[in-house]
Amino acid sequence: MTTENLRGFDSLAVHAGQDFDPTTGAVIPPVHFSTTYAQDGIGGLREGYEYGRSGNPTRTALQTQLAAIEGGRHALSFASGLAAEDVLLRAVLQPGDEVLLGNDVYGGTYRLIARVLAPWGVKLRVVDMSDAGAVAAALDERAPRIVWVETPSNPLLRITDIAELARVSHEAGALVVVDNTFASPALQRPLSLGADVVVHSTTKYLGGHSDVVGGALVLDDDALAEKAGFLQFAAGAISGPLDAWLTTRGIKTLGVRMQRHSENGQAVADYLEAHPNVARVYYPGLASHPGHEIAARQMSGFGGIVSLALENAAAARRFAESTTLFTLAESLGGVESLLNYPDAMTHASVRGTELAVPEEVVRLSVGIESIDDLIADLDSALRTV
Repeated sequence: MTTENLRGFDSLAVHAGQDFDPTTGAVIPPVHFSTTYAQDGIGGLREGYEYGRSGNPTRTALQTQLAAIEGGRHALSFASGLAAEDVLLRAVLQPGDEVLLGNDVYGGTYRLIARVLAPWGVKLRVVDMSDAGAVAAALDERAPRIVWVETPSNPLLRITDIAELARVSHEAGALVVVDNTFASPALQRPLSLGADVVVHSTTKYLGGHSDVVGGALVLDDDALAEKAGFLQFAAGAISGPLDAWLTTRGIKTLGVRMQRHSENGQAVADYLEAHPNVARVYYPGLASHPGHEIAARQMSGFGGIVSLALENAAAARRFAESTTLFTLAESLGGVESLLNYPDAMTHASVRGTELAVPEEVVRLSVGIESIDDLIADLDSALRTV
């Protein structure tokens, strides 16, 4: 099947890289578990496959699918989101190079740079990426090698104008990396807005069912793709065939899932904003959100992540431990609703830093359940605070 003439996102998500099996006609391509491949004479590789670390047809199919839905020329699939980030950073950086990082990003990203790469000579600065003036000042002070942003950010849902960030960063000679995990390409395509590289934890919305860990890079630059591809092979943090297949299966329903996540997220945010026990709601779909206009311009929906602030840390902890339908757990982006207390869970590694999350904040990953049930659960938990 050719996807050259397909333009719709949902069509690409279903069909890119998903040719039926030529031998049996099976509509769903098989999972290739083989670790090695027969050669037609020494060096006579069939379709370029020789060993499972260097290539696997199931992983190739996923990478084709990822590139198509993000609108990129190249995609690489990894064993985790952090494995993808690690390869990208090592492909780009040399000792003495600097990363300008958003001050509201996943704690693991900060930890990777600050505690793993910094001892090897990589430098790090932090700035509020949603503040154009602060970004401009940071770039004027010193040009970094990489500008790294999450938008919407994790967990305070800050919004950055990707096109403007790309413009000023490129003028400074920096590479622009956008973590698109929260929005997913169903709602936002950073490469089309000027970003150089898109990073994903495919564990989240792309996989979508909380049953597979993975990561991905999507980019257009041929030379950088070759460097990252070499490190994918040489360092070996690849996605296994079953992980790749599960991620591919999840991506096929990404468009319809994100529509429902966004609908439920908006309804939950509206409910929370009107609740007297909630001090603040962080959700770009709210007109009160400072990044609402930018988000409405560069996104086709506002997603399923809603964060809220309670009166204090004690209230936030009581609320976090009082829901029943929202499961208290790390991660996000699955069909089921999850609740996370960032200060002690996903962002514990950034306590005491510029990225520390306020202790009164709780993050919700709003699933696709019936909205009346979700709001009833939140209403019951809010009575405890």
